[in-house]
Amino acid sequence: MPAVTFLTKPGCHLCDDARPVVEQVVAAHPGATLEERSILDDDALREEYAEDIPVVLVDGRVHSNWHVDADRLHRALEQAEARA
Repeated sequence: MPAVTFLTKPGCHLCDDARPVVEQVVAAHPGATLEERSILDDDALREEYAEDIPVVLVDGRVHSNWHVDADRLHRALEQAEARA
């Protein structure tokens, strides 16, 4: 079951644009999970991703940053489902 992590921070307009795309794609994959985390709540995440948000991780690996392409995320989740 693919795990999607959506890294954001409050006031990020790119995050606000990407959120519905991520939510819609994950909802189309019933086995996938979605966790949204603010980089402001974790010093290590803030240090690593401060200039890259929003960041989408699929099974712990960076899938995309700044912009989320729905078709590309669908394919990544399909591939993760096939590996499971």
